Amino acid sequence: MKPAPTLSAAFLESAGQSLPKALLELRKQRGTALVDMPLPTRKTENWKYSSKYLKLTDEMASTLPSQGKALTGQEVPGYRIVFLNGVIQPEASEFPKADGIRVASFRDLDDQEAAELADQLDNTLDDKAVQLARLNAARFEDGLLIRLKPDAVLDQPLFVIHEVTADASGSAFPRIFVDAGRHSQATLVEEYRSSGSEPVMVNTVTEFKLADGAKITNVRLTMEGENVQHIGATGVRQQRNARFESHTVGFGGPLRRHDLHVRLEGEGGECKLNGVVVTQGKQHFDNHTTIEHVAAHCNSEETYRNIAADQSHAVFNGRIHIHQDAQKSNADMNNKNLLLSNGAEIDTKPELEIYADDVKCAHGATIGQLDEISLFYLVSRGIARREANVLLTMAFINELVEQIPLETVRETAHTRLNQFFDQTFQEV
Repeated sequence: MKPAPTLSAAFLESAGQSLPKALLELRKQRGTALVDMPLPTRKTENWKYSSKYLKLTDEMASTLPSQGKALTGQEVPGYRIVFLNGVIQPEASEFPKADGIRVASFRDLDDQEAAELADQLDNTLDDKAVQLARLNAARFEDGLLIRLKPDAVLDQPLFVIHEVTADASGSAFPRIFVDAGRHSQATLVEEYRSSGSEPVMVNTVTEFKLADGAKITNVRLTMEGENVQHIGATGVRQQRNARFESHTVGFGGPLRRHDLHVRLEGEGGECKLNGVVVTQGKQHFDNHTTIEHVAAHCNSEETYRNIAADQSHAVFNGRIHIHQDAQKSNADMNNKNLLLSNGAEIDTKPELEIYADDVKCAHGATIGQLDEISLFYLVSRGIARREANVLLTMAFINELVEQIPLETVRETAHTRLNQFFDQTFQEV
């Protein structure tokens, strides 16, 4: 029997030493634990559709250089933090400065802050389910700490721009930790971009800790180039009456993977998860979500929609776990999928695991193609067939795009979606 592949030792070589001592020690511990770590295969249940797209070469193990000028010069309607190859660029960033709000690079933390942070990292994700998030913990060069004291409100959205320069093969490991105090509020936007054409990997982890009554909105745009493997994980832990809202828009690549894990640990907690994915060519995108209702009287609402064209492949695996003590839970999951060609493939797997007897839960999934009757109707009214295709396809996802609470982000998403339509639909 052929032995299972393991993580190359090249990925565990010593990284930069610019972090505080407590974080360096944490990184060393995580790296030691990864020795001979099995890589996912098609027999790994939560990677069975994606393992064949994972290409971790020794050349890719080296850390991409963080020196150089950040590419982003765009104005954003809020504060801006720029990561270049996983390291924050202060000169290109605008940090919030307000009472009760601490936003800082991991590299700039004092010893006490770093020790406190080291105790908090890696407490929101299931190591067994999100295997490659552990690689981020062993390799991160920098990170962003966002700490909101009780009742603090971030007055403008915080845009975190992740830039990767793929002039040579390598990897970047950006990380974010958000600690939201009681009744605090903030909006965080993550944008992932790239330049260059060499094969690289971006391995990201974002963690949210929401105290009682905290409200966090997270928007995530995955827009790197065709040479970038993106493996991301987002972990959320919510306490009493906390609310978490997630909006993700993803564009396919050689491998795109996002794991989103939410734990509703306090009564009255709420989460809303919206996701849109489009793939074309031979691209691949895999969304895995888990919502755990741990406490009673919590509500969750999840809606994901995928569009696949050409020979591309999209995956959605959504799991809702209702724990024994989570009585009066209300959970709803909906996944709709649109195939634009006979060669495209979409796999969907909604899951409900219920151990409480007084709950209201529903889930559903559909896969279909553009309706020929609707196309005929539009064409018969004088609309070109290409425009009719675009109108119907956009209508399929526009409901979710329009729920993104920031106009600038909606415009960015629409621009990229229009590029997708231009490449997918040709005039006939």
